[in-house]
Amino acid sequence: MLDRPAGKRQVQSDIVAEQLEEEIITGRVSGGSRLDESSIAVRFGVSRTPVREALHALCARSLAERIPYKGVVVAQISTERIGQMFEAMAEMEAVCGRIASQRMSMIERAELESLHRLMNELAEKGDHEAYERANTEFHDLIFRGSHNEDLVALAAALRLKLAPFRKYQLRDTGRLKRSCSEHQQIVDALLDQDPKAAETALRRHLISAAQEVLVRREAEAKHD
Repeated sequence: MLDRPAGKRQVQSDIVAEQLEEEIITGRVSGGSRLDESSIAVRFGVSRTPVREALHALCARSLAERIPYKGVVVAQISTERIGQMFEAMAEMEAVCGRIASQRMSMIERAELESLHRLMNELAEKGDHEAYERANTEFHDLIFRGSHNEDLVALAAALRLKLAPFRKYQLRDTGRLKRSCSEHQQIVDALLDQDPKAAETALRRHLISAAQEVLVRREAEAKHD
C-alpha cells in the first residue's frame, strides 16, 4: 500500500517532465519562460509534488534553471548550445570507444553485438520507446567497456544533459534505421579491436544525431 502512491507520483512526474521536455526542445516554450508549479499542476491535473519532481528533472538536464526570487525558468537553448553539447558528447564517446576497443572483454563484446541485433529488430518494428531504452544501454556498455571509472562518470553526466535531445531525434522510424547502420560501424570497430575506427564511428554517430535534432527543430519551427 505504501509503495503505490510513490509509484503513481513517479509516473505522473515522468509524464509531466517528458511533455515539458518536448515543448522546450522544440521551442514551443521559449527560453526565459517561468515554469509555474501551480499552473502546471492544473494543466496536467496532478498535485504539485509530481510537478516539483518534474521541474527538478528538467533542471538536472539543463533544460531549466532555478533562479532566486523567480523560481524555475526555461534555459536558453540555442542552436549553438545544442551543437556544443553534442560536440562534447561526441568527443567523450570517441575517447571511451577508442579505449574500449582495447579493453572490452569477450563477454562485453558479445553483449554489445547481441544488443545491436535486438535494436535492429526494434527499429524494423518502429518501437521507438524500446529502442531508446536499448540505445541508452548500448552506449553505456561502451562507456563501461573503457574500464575507467572517471570516464564512465563524465560520460554519464554528459549523457544526462543530452538525453532529451537524443530521445527526441529517435522518434522517426527512418532515423532508427540510420542509427542502426551507424551502430553497425561502431560494433564492427569494437569487435575488430580497431581504436581509430571506433573513435571515428562514434564521433560521426553523434554528429549525425545532432544534425537530426537541428533539422527536426527547424522543420517544427516552420510548421508552427
